[in-house]
Amino acid sequence: MKKLALYVFIDAFGYEIYKQHPYFLKDIATDAKPLQSVLGFTNTCLPSILSGKYPQEHGQASLFYYSDHSPFKWMKVLSFLPSFFDRFRVRNILSRALKKAYGYTGYFQLYSIPFDKLGYFDFTEKRDYFVPGAPFDTIFDYCVQNSIPYHASDWREPEERNLQAVTESIEEGDTAFAWLYLPSLDGILHKYGTQSPKVEEKIRWLDREIRNVYDKARKKYDDVALYVFSDHGMEDVTEGYDLIADIDALGLEYGKDYIAMYDSSMARFWFKNNKAREMITRKLHEIDNGSILDEEELRRLKTFFEDGKFGDLFFMMNPGIMINPSYFGKDLIAGMHGYHPDTPSSKALLISNKKIGEEITSITDIRKTMEKELAQ
Repeated sequence: MKKLALYVFIDAFGYEIYKQHPYFLKDIATDAKPLQSVLGFTNTCLPSILSGKYPQEHGQASLFYYSDHSPFKWMKVLSFLPSFFDRFRVRNILSRALKKAYGYTGYFQLYSIPFDKLGYFDFTEKRDYFVPGAPFDTIFDYCVQNSIPYHASDWREPEERNLQAVTESIEEGDTAFAWLYLPSLDGILHKYGTQSPKVEEKIRWLDREIRNVYDKARKKYDDVALYVFSDHGMEDVTEGYDLIADIDALGLEYGKDYIAMYDSSMARFWFKNNKAREMITRKLHEIDNGSILDEEELRRLKTFFEDGKFGDLFFMMNPGIMINPSYFGKDLIAGMHGYHPDTPSSKALLISNKKIGEEITSITDIRKTMEKELAQ
């Protein structure tokens, strides 16, 4: 019997969003459930899905981390250039040039990190983890080790090309595992929020396209196990908060007293002395728009690193409140994720035409379903 395990990844298609669109694969999917996500963004969630491990196990807890050996130290000179060079389009060109120069094969983007601050950081995703031999074990390594023929979308390509490529692979009839990567809903949700007609239009498009792939697969295979899943959801943004200004006002010296990475929904700090630790911690406790994640909580979320690689202190914004401006963008946008994994809007989605076991509760458990389907 010829079987295909078809896994479709839709970035940011959270369970709460799915519930608002009950027509989505309604007559195909027979089971659906929310999954607990992990602390962080897509660059943390996808390794958790592919490896079946948590951030403290696979080591991809954030894109940037503090390092005395930063490859970007020389970029401080760019801070003296006119503001034109700090525009997103220019930074995007610079990011592509650096990626090529450094030989990075994974996703790489400088975002809005100030040039005079980049020299304090190193980058985590230097290697592509959608191919065998990533820095952590993935389902693609599993396929190679077990001689399972598979197809994986190229994350660099447009969705239309990935749909065409997976269809071509399916029609050849030799693929046992197919990974289809559909990320653009995330961008729409960021730009327009969860209630926009643009979101409705995109989800209906996804519904049509996935149905088309599934129907073609059924013509080639005796059994098609379809799993559609996400990494996290999306929260509608209600306001921005200038956390950077609060910390700057303390009069401490960046680089000498502390280092900080201001993500869109979370700030991470590294301390050079006790004075900075005490002053920043005291200030953060005064802010009602967020809260500190202590060691106990980080351990519960399995994102605790003894060496403080990704931060000595984590400050999480309340759902719907963005750090604005942040090192990941200077403008307030309509939707954001990366909030606490217990937030309802953070819940990921898993739907299938197969029974989803009660033991599948986290995005780290998706790997278990993959291996189970491939073993049958």
